[in-house]
Amino acid sequence: MRYGKINKDLFVNNRKNLVGKLKSNSVVVLNANDVMPTNSDGTMRFRQNSDLFYLSGVDQEETILVLCPDFPEKKYHEVLFLRETNEHIATWEGHKLTKEEARAATGIETVLWLSEFPKLFNTMMVMGNVEHVYLNTNDHYRADPSVESRDARFIKFCQQKYPLHKYERLAPILHDLRSVKSQFEIDLMQKACDITEKAFRRVLKFVKPGVKEYEIEAEYAHEFLRNGSRGFAYEPIIASGSDSCVLHYIENKKECKDGDVLLLDVGAEFANYNADLTRTIPVNGRFTQRQKDVYNAVLRVHRAAMQMLKPGVIYYDYHKEIQKLIEAELVNLKLLDREDIKKQNPDKPLFFKYYMHGTSHMLGLDVHDVGSMYQKMKAGMVWTIEPGIYIKEEGLGVRIENNVVITENGVHDLMKNIPIEVEEIEEIMNSK
Repeated sequence: MRYGKINKDLFVNNRKNLVGKLKSNSVVVLNANDVMPTNSDGTMRFRQNSDLFYLSGVDQEETILVLCPDFPEKKYHEVLFLRETNEHIATWEGHKLTKEEARAATGIETVLWLSEFPKLFNTMMVMGNVEHVYLNTNDHYRADPSVESRDARFIKFCQQKYPLHKYERLAPILHDLRSVKSQFEIDLMQKACDITEKAFRRVLKFVKPGVKEYEIEAEYAHEFLRNGSRGFAYEPIIASGSDSCVLHYIENKKECKDGDVLLLDVGAEFANYNADLTRTIPVNGRFTQRQKDVYNAVLRVHRAAMQMLKPGVIYYDYHKEIQKLIEAELVNLKLLDREDIKKQNPDKPLFFKYYMHGTSHMLGLDVHDVGSMYQKMKAGMVWTIEPGIYIKEEGLGVRIENNVVITENGVHDLMKNIPIEVEEIEEIMNSK
C-alpha cells in the first residue's frame, strides 16, 4: 500500500452502521475480488472489492469478512479470514498481512487463516441461530458482468449447501450506506483531487503543438505515482481535435495539432478512492474565439449546476434543468434554432445531437459509485458535475467536470483550486 495507514475508525463505524441495518439472527459474508488472469502465467493488477474494503480496509486478495452479530460467542461477531503466508509466498509475492497487522488496520479482533473458514462458517449456519444470510452481488445499474466473481461462486456454494436459510441482498443496504461519505472518506477523496490538480497543472505547462496524447498520459502518470497514487482512477481520456467529441476515447495515440482543443478527462486514485476531473484546453495555449465561446457556454452551465445541487434534489429533475440550460446555450451558439425547437419531437430533442450524456454521477470507491439515482440527495454525498457540448462538424468538444460534496447549505467543491477559467488556463500554459 502506497497510501499509509487509514484511521481504523472509518471501517469500525462502517461495520457498525451496516449491522444496525440487518435483521435479527443474520450473517454477512463478503469476499475479496479475484486476481484476474491475462495470458500464460500473467495476472492483472489486483483491485479489491469495494464493499469489502469499505468494511475492513483490507487491500489483499483471498480475504473473507464475516459478520454474525447475534452469534452466542462475542469473539465471532466479526471475523476476518486472511490468506496464510509462508516463505515461498513472501519470496515471490512479498509481504502479506499478519494477524496483528490486520487487527490494527481493521479494528477486528478475531483474525483467522482462510483454511479455518469452512468449519467456523458451518458452525455459524448450523448452530449459531442464523436465519438470514446476507450475500453480496454487483447490483450497479450500469453493470453487465460477464465474468463470474468470487462472491457469485460463493452464492452458488452457500445456497446449495444451506438451501433452507433465508437469503438477503446485501447490495441495497451497502449502496445506501456508501452513498453518504464520512469525513474520513471525504479527506481521502480530497487527497485524490489534490494529486489530480498537481498533475493537471504540470500538463498545462507541457502541452504544445506536436506532442503526442500518450506523452501527456505519461506526464499524468509520473505526477500521480510520485504523489502516492497507484495511478489512474479510470482509463484516461486524452482526446485532441475531433476525438474531443468521442465521449470515451482512450486510444491516446495522436499528435496534438496547432489550433485544436484537447479534452482531458483524467483523475487520480488514492487509497481506493477516486477523483474524476475533466478540462478542455487549447493545444497552442490560446483559445480561438469560437472555442472560447463554446467553453464559456459550458462553464456557465457548470456553475449553474453547482448552484442547484443540495439536499433533497433528485438527480433526474436536476438533469432536466441542465438540459434546458444547454439548449439555450446551443441557441446562442447558433447551433439550434428556436423555431425548430418548438417543432421538435419531445422524445428526441434536438440538443441530443450536441449533449448526449448525463450531467452527474456519484463518486467514491468506484468512479461511477453505488447508490440510487432516484433517491433524494443527502449531505455527505459526492457527485460529479460534468456538462458538455460536442460539435462534431467543427471537431470541437468541450466538457468541464468537478467533484463536489453535498452539504446542508449547497456544495463544497473538492476541485475549487483547479484552474477552470479561460484566462487561468491560458496564463499557465503560456508561463515559463
